[in-house]
Amino acid sequence: MARTASFESRLGYRFQRAALLQQALTHRSYGTPHNERLEFLGDGVLGCVIAQELFSRFPEVPEGQLTRLRASLVREEALATLARGLGLPEALLLGNAELAVGRDARPSILADGLEAVFGAVFLDGGYDAAREVIVRTYDDVMAGVRPEATAKDAKTRLQELMQARHRSLPQYRVVSTRGAAHKQVFEVECVLHELDLRATGTGTSRQRAEQRAAEALLADLLK
Repeated sequence: MARTASFESRLGYRFQRAALLQQALTHRSYGTPHNERLEFLGDGVLGCVIAQELFSRFPEVPEGQLTRLRASLVREEALATLARGLGLPEALLLGNAELAVGRDARPSILADGLEAVFGAVFLDGGYDAAREVIVRTYDDVMAGVRPEATAKDAKTRLQELMQARHRSLPQYRVVSTRGAAHKQVFEVECVLHELDLRATGTGTSRQRAEQRAAEALLADLLK
């Protein structure tokens, strides 16, 4: 099929088992077999490959900094950008409801789809093949990584700011969750009781929602 052949060409990998790529490119809204299990697998493979690359490239960088670098490289927004560069939006199979919104309307779909593709490559060709595809996909991004410029995440910065001001630490609570169990969206509130300040954030995981709530509260504090 021209759609998948074109994507394989941009990915730089030819599948022996075409059904794996087809599944990786099939969103749940389109039908079954869809790509959610492959996404789970690809997420693990991606994390391992990126950790290995960072460990090899930056032998003097401490663990905490490597962790923040890895998180910045595998976050949803970074994956969505890479997916667009590979032409993934045109290759994905989406249901009518998602198509009505637009192929590129949801970064989460693109990020999940790219992780599913990495998982499919791992099953089709093994770890070395997956590593080669991931390293090639990240080539330009990795070339621009500067460990010394790695920023602390929003929750850490907010906590350190409160400690420096001798204030009580922020508290987080889940305000609501919506969506199916496998694809929930969390809304989290971050509260500074002493200052009577609060802000909310949303994300596809509780951790992402907490980070966005902390970012919003930091913006208020540092105005």
